[in-house]
Amino acid sequence: MTDDDQHDLDADDLDGSDGDSGDDSTGAMTKAELVEEVSRKSELTKKHAEVIVKTVFDAIVEALHRDQKIELRGFGSFRIRQRRSRQGRNPKTGEKVHVPAKKIPYFKPGKELKDLINR
Repeated sequence: MTDDDQHDLDADDLDGSDGDSGDDSTGAMTKAELVEEVSRKSELTKKHAEVIVKTVFDAIVEALHRDQKIELRGFGSFRIRQRRSRQGRNPKTGEKVHVPAKKIPYFKPGKELKDLINR
C-alpha cells in the first residue's frame, strides 16, 4: 500500500460501521473483526491483515514491556502505571492478604479521538 492509498482517521473508521450490526452482546469489537475490517479497508487478504494486526499488537506489548510510552497522534497513548503493594482482604474469608506491587497498562485517549467519538 502506498501513501496515496492511506486514509485519514474519521468517525466511520473508528466505529467500524458498515451496515453490519455485529450483534455482539457486549458491543466490543473482537480481534477477528478488527482483522476483517483491516482486510476490507486495505483490500488485503485476511492472512495479510492478520499479520499486520498481530505485528502492531506485538510492537505495543514489547514497548510497554520495556517501559516505553507509545504515542499515536490523534488516537492516544499507551503507558505503564506502577501500582504499589497493599493489604487486601480475601472476600470469602475476610482474611488479610498481601497484594504485591505490579505494573498495569494504561491507555489515555487523544483529543482527536475524543472529539470524533463525541460529535
